[in-house]
Amino acid sequence: MDVSLTLWVLTIVGLATLIAVDFFIGRKPHDVSIKEAGIWTIVWIALAGLFGLGLLVLGGGRPAGEFFAGFITEKSLSVDNLFVFVLIMAKFAVPSRYQQRVLLVGVLIALVLRAAFIAAGAAIISSFSWVFYLFGAFLIWTAWKLIREARDDQEDEEYEENRLLKAAERRFGVADRYHGTKLWIRANGKRVMTPMLVVMLAIGTTDVLFALDSIPAIFGLTQDPYIVFTANAFALMGLRQLYFLIGGLLKQLVHLSYGLSIILGFIGVKLVLHALHESGVHVPEISIPVSLGVICAVLIVTTVTSLVAARRQDAAERERRGADSAAKDGVEA
Repeated sequence: MDVSLTLWVLTIVGLATLIAVDFFIGRKPHDVSIKEAGIWTIVWIALAGLFGLGLLVLGGGRPAGEFFAGFITEKSLSVDNLFVFVLIMAKFAVPSRYQQRVLLVGVLIALVLRAAFIAAGAAIISSFSWVFYLFGAFLIWTAWKLIREARDDQEDEEYEENRLLKAAERRFGVADRYHGTKLWIRANGKRVMTPMLVVMLAIGTTDVLFALDSIPAIFGLTQDPYIVFTANAFALMGLRQLYFLIGGLLKQLVHLSYGLSIILGFIGVKLVLHALHESGVHVPEISIPVSLGVICAVLIVTTVTSLVAARRQDAAERERRGADSAAKDGVEA
């Protein structure tokens, strides 16, 4: 898709406007209700759908199909981010009324960092076609890693601060408590960070780790930097509302890692086939409609099996508690 500089500028201005509106509406710290989160989740998904339809009208079926496949993939991978966001919120004991502000700024930092990743990835791909082999192999390895982590079932996992965050804390110091939504305060004549700024940086920089697999994944669906960027932007900008909407359901998505591993492995194979095709080897390539169908099917099956498994686990847990209670009553009698 041939994208002019004017369209790039208009798109960035449009996204910046949406972010500004989102910030203005949620500028007052408050506890986000399920209803509010649900409404805004629908709004962001609807905006992404309208953008995709715009691509369909202006660019045809292929760019629109690539956008929807990329958006759904990035959205599903971003759900995995929410597990870490929950750990970060608990680690820094973020008051519930401040969590929406933390997520808004943290996701904005993540979007800027991802834009840099996308620009670098597009430059590398345009210069070295063999990089698709590396991307494909990396995604297949990541898929296997996800399966191993899911089988380990680490329930007591805790968030550990990265080196960049620790260096910033040593350099500037951190206040001992939250000061509303302030990011900096003066303590003993020195300007120090508040925990609010620290947790925002934690969310923004932690997302870079997830970008290491999500960016190659979307480049496996499209090599158009414009579509890659906009799909990431729409997937990330609705992440804050999704956090509050399904935060309580995350533990029930017990098969999510398996579903994401299948998607990453599938895209990894697609990238390898594409690389072979670019090298002159006659191999079949996986089309965008097939990719979109596989991704949607995997997500649907994963969600259904996760909810069924979670329901069975809850029933087994209630049955066990009932048996323990009956045994205790028997002993007392």
